[in-house]
Amino acid sequence: MTKFIPLLLAIGYAVLMLRFSMWRTKRMLDAQSKPLTDPSITRLADRMAAAMDLPEIKVNVFEVEPVNGLAAPDGRIFLTRGFLNRKARGEVSAEELASVIAHELGHVALGHMRRRMIDFTGQNAVFIMLSAVLNRFLPFIGIWIANFLATALMARLSRRDEFEADAYASALLIKAGIGTAPQKSLFRKLEALTSNHAEGVPAWMLSHPKTAERIAAIEANEARWMNAKQIS
Repeated sequence: MTKFIPLLLAIGYAVLMLRFSMWRTKRMLDAQSKPLTDPSITRLADRMAAAMDLPEIKVNVFEVEPVNGLAAPDGRIFLTRGFLNRKARGEVSAEELASVIAHELGHVALGHMRRRMIDFTGQNAVFIMLSAVLNRFLPFIGIWIANFLATALMARLSRRDEFEADAYASALLIKAGIGTAPQKSLFRKLEALTSNHAEGVPAWMLSHPKTAERIAAIEANEARWMNAKQIS
């Protein structure tokens, strides 16, 4: 039994860290956000709500400058002020921001927030256990190898979630009559909007799939759905 104590301690520590992170995130979002009131976006959100047989989709504005959309641990959907500022400058459209909302709804609907909590706990437990084992045989660099492996694992799981949320968003956008064109056009803009240049970074270390892969997956889903519709 004693040989499992380090693992149990690692899992307990990871759970405590996750709970603290969730609490801090909720406090930050509560203090720095307010309901979205842009009618060009809320109209599109209403169309998606109708497609899902929901009375409404509540979207909030997170008052920070980085360009991002996010789903909070409690299921709330946020667009950042930075994203809305880009829309005001004509760099992105209301339809493109609707695709962000649809994507974040996908994370919520598919249970990714709960899955990420489990993944985060597992990643920390794996890191602590690997560090302890590898440092016995590879002093000083064992912890670096453990961090590399744990990060690569988390990135792989994150990419899986992103593809799933993309597919959910595509289906919702099509059902709402918005289509996937805004989703794909936004992906082509995101690298410039976020200044996130991933050249030279191994694919297995990226938390999000590459743009070309995401667009190809969307188009493959559309083709498959179209074929299924024609057959039926």
